[in-house]
Amino acid sequence: MTALFALATSLLWGLADFGGGLLTRRTSALTVVVVSQSIAAAVLGAIVLATGAWSEASPQLWFAVAAGLVGPVAMLAFYKALALGPMGVVSPLGSLGVAVPVGVGLVLGERPGLLQFAGIAVAVAGVVLAGGPQFRGAPVQRQAVLLTLIAAFGFGAVMALIAEASTTLTGLFLALFVQRVTNVLAGGTALYVSVRRGTEAPPKVAWGSLPALAFVGLADVAANGTYSLAAQRGPVTVAAVLASLYPMEIGAARVPSSPRRCQSWPPTHRDPVTGNTRSCKRPGQSRVAGLTRVSVTLAQPVRKSWSVAPE
Repeated sequence: MTALFALATSLLWGLADFGGGLLTRRTSALTVVVVSQSIAAAVLGAIVLATGAWSEASPQLWFAVAAGLVGPVAMLAFYKALALGPMGVVSPLGSLGVAVPVGVGLVLGERPGLLQFAGIAVAVAGVVLAGGPQFRGAPVQRQAVLLTLIAAFGFGAVMALIAEASTTLTGLFLALFVQRVTNVLAGGTALYVSVRRGTEAPPKVAWGSLPALAFVGLADVAANGTYSLAAQRGPVTVAAVLASLYPMEIGAARVPSSPRRCQSWPPTHRDPVTGNTRSCKRPGQSRVAGLTRVSVTLAQPVRKSWSVAPE
């Protein structure tokens, strides 16, 4: 189940990042963060009221608050990087944040076997190389790389924090709600200050963009939820790596899926996501088999050298 939940997380994060990256090309990154997370907070609030999750309140919610403070910084840096650089470079670099939860898992006593270490190395290398073709294109701005690395650390910290924020399903709903409310408060404050200082234009959101913003916010929430479930049911080192495979999905979204569509493009087609020109000579390749092999390798049991008794 750990591998299944983690791969679902990867899919949801890939969809959220792809949609968010496209939205920031016509709407400010801060506005995208605040509006998408506000919609997610409203939906989660209704779920919390319907399930009576308030009864699950505990000191663990401080982990959700911390994740809520770090999350907007990471998302803002990531979306700004996507607006500056090619998605095929920014997204793989952003996945390097997997080092944070993996490091936490190792500190807490998880000891992956040799095959799992090899699988982790192959998975991380594959994610980074997913942006390989883009490295050979137009030069990437240094600011975009710096923002991506900040986002990577933030995403990794959120993964580590949200995994500790709850122990039950209803508690998870409450933790995600608290995280989103904190996201909105932190992001909304930053947006207000930016508008007052004149560094950000007053937010304007077209009604037609609301469904896309809602999708981005809800996909991000669902990804946090499935990752928390994966981390609770298995080794964090495995869950974090499998959940970070989403740049491969974004890479797949940039490549045509059928030979007929490929042949209909002009030889110097301009990619709407990256802005680079490219030659369309072969159809996209399936990554399902590769993801399956990595999942099977990482899903083997992990031994723990010691464990921490619950308080």
